[in-house]
Amino acid sequence: MGKHLFRSSPPQEKQPAHQTLAESAVQECISKINTVISKWTSPSPSSDAHLFSTNSRREAEEFAEAVRHLHITMHRLAAVNPSSEKLVYAQNLMQSAMNLLESEFHRVLKENRQYLDPECVSVRSYRSSRFASTPTSVSDSEDETFYEENAAEEHRFSGGDSDAMDDLKMIADCMISTGYAKECVKVYKTVRRSIVDETLHGLAVERFTLHQVQKMDWDTLESKIRTWLPAVKLAVRSLFFGERLLADHVFSSSLNIVESSFTDITQEGALTLFTFPENAAKIKKLSPEKMFRFLDMYESLASLFVEIESIFFFDSAAAVRAQVINSLAKLGDAARLMMTDFETAIQKETSRTPVVGGGVHPLTRYVMNYLSFLADYDESIAVIFENWQITSPSPSPESFAGDDARPEELYSSPVSVRIAWVILLTLCKIDGKAQPYKDVALSYLFLANNLQYVVVKVRSSPGLKVLLGEDWVVRHEGKVKQYAEKFEKLAWGKVVTSLPENPKEEIAPEEARELFGRFNDEFEAAYRKQMSWVVPDPKLRDWIKISLSGKLVPVCAEFCEVNRFGLGGDGFNVRYTPEDIGNYLSDLYFGSRGSGSASTKGSGSGSGTGSSTTVKSRGGRSH
Repeated sequence: MGKHLFRSSPPQEKQPAHQTLAESAVQECISKINTVISKWTSPSPSSDAHLFSTNSRREAEEFAEAVRHLHITMHRLAAVNPSSEKLVYAQNLMQSAMNLLESEFHRVLKENRQYLDPECVSVRSYRSSRFASTPTSVSDSEDETFYEENAAEEHRFSGGDSDAMDDLKMIADCMISTGYAKECVKVYKTVRRSIVDETLHGLAVERFTLHQVQKMDWDTLESKIRTWLPAVKLAVRSLFFGERLLADHVFSSSLNIVESSFTDITQEGALTLFTFPENAAKIKKLSPEKMFRFLDMYESLASLFVEIESIFFFDSAAAVRAQVINSLAKLGDAARLMMTDFETAIQKETSRTPVVGGGVHPLTRYVMNYLSFLADYDESIAVIFENWQITSPSPSPESFAGDDARPEELYSSPVSVRIAWVILLTLCKIDGKAQPYKDVALSYLFLANNLQYVVVKVRSSPGLKVLLGEDWVVRHEGKVKQYAEKFEKLAWGKVVTSLPENPKEEIAPEEARELFGRFNDEFEAAYRKQMSWVVPDPKLRDWIKISLSGKLVPVCAEFCEVNRFGLGGDGFNVRYTPEDIGNYLSDLYFGSRGSGSASTKGSGSGSGTGSSTTVKSRGGRSH
């Protein structure tokens, strides 16, 4: 930019009989300003010397004050002597002063870029935020923790001028008060916009159209979402927050300039950042497993919403606030759509192949893992699922408790109602999948295993436990016990009834042998049939074994003790002693253990080792 230097004295005027006070004041300012301009625009041996620096700050303050005073005295002189030649000279001198201030403003912005980094500004200025003009401020406990944890970042920028922000404010105040706000703001916007754009680029924030997003394959889109999640938090809490603080400080003399400069600098980047979730949410045919990435975006955006509203408070930034609201709405729509598809997929699941050994069906695992992950987003889904009614006719919501109670009387929220309904829907499907088992006892074991898996998953998931409540868990634990008791009666009923009702009564040797032989046959048949049956849950497996042992071992032991002489004669083979029975029972329900039968095992065989079951989740967070 050109500089107008006036090192010579102004042309001498013929002085009137008396020189006005206004002319004297103008002349005094001219002298002071001329001296400073001459000093800081002349070639200097030290090219690093600048007016606004640590060593010359007092001189800079005096210069700025002289410029403001010149502006005032020029108006006074124009009022009393509008034809004064000093006015023309003073105006030219004022332009030279503004050129110097503009040059220094640009230099301070560029050379102190690190110190004026938005993160550094936000950390340093957090507790002295100048949002006095707004009704809300970013000051909740979460933000306080964030900035306190990052306070050490300020010390990284020791290479900058610690008074840079105050220098910029001094220059801006001077230029604005003397009518050169436009020139000052132009420089500020140019420099700061480039910093915002560069910072967003460093956060890997890219501008995508709706068409570009919809053309992405899932792996690419998920990668972009993973990048967006940390970027949005840094952008809001560091970049935009820091820019707002800097603008508030530098242009504190004019709220209108704060608004226009901040909005022009940040709005384009903010819209790019906040539009991405909406475009992603508009993708059609998203499978239910993909819901968790969209909930991640919803959760992040919702957690930042109050801060965004505070930072982008101005009327001119309404488009940014509206975009955030719209993105949240579209993410909610996408989540509801994927949840509907999830529920539909459960209803349409038609596999009829029985699970080997009556174990946990893949559908049960899939649904409960899905719901467990979903419950981790409790605050988000509470908003998304609010006022979202269940429309599917089967099973009816009234059947939740097995009585006439309505779901709103059983559960604390719409989310609880929906999750309880999805579990009920799944259990109804599992009930149908028990029908293909040819052995009724195995079908009840299958039902017990699957319901136990559901109950354990709910009890072990803090989110599900809170949503469904302790009453739900207790009620369904009771149903598991009912299934287990029916299984026990059907699978072991003949074995139990083959023992005498009164084992303390001694009977004839032949009758004792016949009775015990029948017991041996029934026990071996039941054992051989159930060798490949499985109870994956150790608690349920132990409950069944303890229950069976309690019904078989004491009776068998007492009967053998009372009739030991009758059972010991004529070479009668006691295949299963009471100790054997306990050992064989302990060996059951770990799944297939190879060929063989109870009759081939030696007396006193130990318990087997259960095979572990690995559950691979089909969805969830990855941070």
